[in-house]
Amino acid sequence: MRCTVFGTGYLGATHAACMAEIGHDVLGVDIDAGKVAKLGAGEVPFYEPGLGEVLRRNVDAGRLRFTTSYDDAADFADIHFLGVGTPQKKGEYGADLRNVDAVVDTLAPRLHRPAVLVGKSTVPVGTAAHLAERIRRDTPQADVEVAWNPEFLREGFAVEDTLRPDRVVLGIDETAGGRAEPLIRELYAPLLAAGVPFLVTDLATAELVKVSANAFLATKVSFINAVAEVCEATGADVVALADALGHDARIGRRFLNAGLGFGGGCLPKDIRAFMARAGELGADHALSFLREVDHINMRRRTKLAELAAQACGGSLLGANVAVLGAAFKPESDDVRDSPALNVAGLTQLNGAVVTVYDPKAMDNSRRLFPTLNYATSTIEACERADVVLVLTEWDEFVQLRPDRLAEVVRQRSIIDGRNCLDRTLWRSHGWTYRGMGRP
Repeated sequence: MRCTVFGTGYLGATHAACMAEIGHDVLGVDIDAGKVAKLGAGEVPFYEPGLGEVLRRNVDAGRLRFTTSYDDAADFADIHFLGVGTPQKKGEYGADLRNVDAVVDTLAPRLHRPAVLVGKSTVPVGTAAHLAERIRRDTPQADVEVAWNPEFLREGFAVEDTLRPDRVVLGIDETAGGRAEPLIRELYAPLLAAGVPFLVTDLATAELVKVSANAFLATKVSFINAVAEVCEATGADVVALADALGHDARIGRRFLNAGLGFGGGCLPKDIRAFMARAGELGADHALSFLREVDHINMRRRTKLAELAAQACGGSLLGANVAVLGAAFKPESDDVRDSPALNVAGLTQLNGAVVTVYDPKAMDNSRRLFPTLNYATSTIEACERADVVLVLTEWDEFVQLRPDRLAEVVRQRSIIDGRNCLDRTLWRSHGWTYRGMGRP
């Protein structure tokens, strides 16, 4: 089959490459000529394990191309995926849909035969119906069926999650042409043959599945972080507590890791957009709990900066602080709403000299926080440090040797913002170790 993918950021580039990987001819479309040129040359403009190999293999095989031309895209295929970004509006909680609207407004007039527009972007509920109405109103000559096929990618595992998803959800309008479901079934045939569940819903349900999943995961993270606050007040151990909870099959252990909280380009902005949309629908009370989820998450960042000050004698003024980690999670170079960089910025604002090191996110960090100091290695970042903050759980940091790090720091003090270190090991080497929600 042939398909196009509009938007070649994290979602779009991954989807385009993986659709080519399962045998389809794919055209990726973006208004950024520089990004298109890089991808066309087999270069991924961000870090995602395994994606580079998939991209290059399919570009070389001729199954995957990239363009800035909407005319070429309209002629190339009859199924068009929408994978552009939906960031949070400036000064508001709601999602900014300008990129989505721009693709539809530009593509629809160029479609001269029946087509299916399949959304993958995370959008407020009602967006698909709005787009269908927009096309009918503004481009009545276009025969376009709108469907929604939300993505459930984890950064660091995006290729696996695309090629071996735990489910495929497709929202359709049963009053439309009826083309979407058979086309998507044919496109995903290799996945469905492998036993991946295929769930067909209405448009609104499909849109809600993604934001509901993210809201649930964010709630689970903030729940265990709220419990961590109680553990800190009582001397209990939140890690042992989470292990005990995790044995309950109704709860499970995943996403019950207390620490610095969640960040990135999805969970924070998606739960805020979910709240905003609920308010627009007159159901704001239904999601009011998400405000506390958000507050708990942000509070953990402030808490860690306070712990850093305590470790430096009560004040960060003039202290040397080493920050290990800048990406919001390991195996990613994504620094959007990164808790690690947020803490680095907070400690600097309170007078510390902050030096950051991350295995993959240094360039993105410099662009976002140019006033911080950056090192080329863990050891360099920790030279003469009064406190070391481990804020992203890269394996490189988990495997650090306390004795080696002790040779370069000024004070053997470490704060484990992800509860990923062996506290017994560090304490046995004379370090003052402090975790989150742990004695």
